[in-house]
Amino acid sequence: MINAPFRKTPVTPVRAATLLLVRDGPQGIEVLLTTRHDAAGFAAGAAVFPGGKLDADDDARAKANGAGADPFRIAGIRETFEESGILLARRAMGGATLSGDELAELVARQASVADFGAFVDHAELRLATDLLVPFAHWITPVDQPKRYDTRFFLAPAPTGQTARHDGHEAVEVHWLTPEGAIAAARERRIKLVMATRLNLLKLGRSKTVAEALEATRRSEIVTVQPELVQTAEGPAFRIPADADYGVTDVLVSSYSRA
Repeated sequence: MINAPFRKTPVTPVRAATLLLVRDGPQGIEVLLTTRHDAAGFAAGAAVFPGGKLDADDDARAKANGAGADPFRIAGIRETFEESGILLARRAMGGATLSGDELAELVARQASVADFGAFVDHAELRLATDLLVPFAHWITPVDQPKRYDTRFFLAPAPTGQTARHDGHEAVEVHWLTPEGAIAAARERRIKLVMATRLNLLKLGRSKTVAEALEATRRSEIVTVQPELVQTAEGPAFRIPADADYGVTDVLVSSYSRA
């Protein structure tokens, strides 16, 4: 009798959301990146788009908002605010997204903004989830001990709000063009994991926020779950060609693992 090989049950991916917050700059489109603390449990020391795990309040808020509400969008907005201080929200009666002065005034009135849900409710705000456009969907490879099911969203940065790091999860913030971020990584001034780098390359095909939003709305989201394969050049992460990153095999030696 031949024994079947032992197969370890893959870890269930944790739901997560991340936000490509973009603005028009003098050199073209710029995106917000936050450098994670060296002690972070995921992508330590790397420059990433702000984001993180969904929590129970994200699900509860989505449920309370009725049909069509998306906890991933809520989590993306919440995590971006917690890590960078930028909040995509409107007054409850509608209108434009909060300006920098309006947000600063609301924050000053609160003893703490650590409880995001309480802050939003007390300030009578509505999260601007309608501004988020689905950009990508990545799932960590099955052999990893920590796995994430991450939805990437693209959104225009609100006018007048200033990014700042929280000093805990994020220790630096950067507004960079996609090309500038990739050049900084090449020169070892920042560190990029594979998912961040490939999404920067895709974003860099657009020169303005309007162009990026239009291209993203037209694109199909294809789930990427990198698979480790052997190639003639060495081990590589294989991703679907339909995901439209311009590559299918990414050498392990070229990128930090996402």
